[in-house]
Amino acid sequence: MSDNEGRSKAPSEQPPEDLKRERDLFIQQFFRKGAQLTEEVLKENERLRDRLSELESENGKLRAHLASDTAMRDLVRKIEALEGEKNALLQRSVAMEAVSDRYTSRHQEVESELASLANLYVATSQIHSSTNVRHVLRNIKELLAQLLGAARFGVYIASDDKKELVAVATEGQSFADIATLPVDGGPIGRAFSTGKLYYDAENDVSKGTVERPAAVVPLLIDGQPIGVIAIFGTLSQKTAFDDQDGELFRLLGAQAALALVSARLFTDAGRKVPGVQAFLDLED
Repeated sequence: MSDNEGRSKAPSEQPPEDLKRERDLFIQQFFRKGAQLTEEVLKENERLRDRLSELESENGKLRAHLASDTAMRDLVRKIEALEGEKNALLQRSVAMEAVSDRYTSRHQEVESELASLANLYVATSQIHSSTNVRHVLRNIKELLAQLLGAARFGVYIASDDKKELVAVATEGQSFADIATLPVDGGPIGRAFSTGKLYYDAENDVSKGTVERPAAVVPLLIDGQPIGVIAIFGTLSQKTAFDDQDGELFRLLGAQAALALVSARLFTDAGRKVPGVQAFLDLED
């Protein structure tokens, strides 16, 4: 056999055509599946990344919510503490307000008492500031007008027989109508007879009359009436008497009579002060 024949019959180094196609198909399928697998892996990886991001976001929200809840609890505790402090302050405020009200009330009482004492002092000083009967009567009239708001009044001394009251000073009323008054009836007569102060506590004292006077002050010496001060009506703005007025009435009742009698006796004595012996004789 020749060499040519031997070489022609030797196996071919190239794979058969069918195998080649199968190989190429396998390779193609392998790479296609690899690419598909890779794509799926990438997609899964992307999905996991998205999920991780969602979880991180949810985790952040949970952390924020937890922090918010903690802050809320702290805020609630703070509010409760502030409410307790507010209630304590309110209680202290109420207590202080009560103390303040008591202090204000007492302060007003003291002011009223001081005003009353000042009026009494002024009235006493004014009544006894003169030894002249006319001046004493003038001072009484000023006190009645300025301190008691009297607009119509009369100062009366009892007649010798004690049957009528005779006016020694008047203001704001026709003298003819009030020159003399009986002592046997009405508020004026009762005040003189009993020696008890009378003043209207129910009606408007600015609208008083001679028959229904606003006030009657008996003039007393050693508890015995020698006359009266009759206030028939007050100024329009003075519609009622208060406790201070009552104190002034009582002071006038006791001091005005003494001032008038002292001034009359001093005038009758020639306005001479008695000698020392006259006072020493009082011890006998």
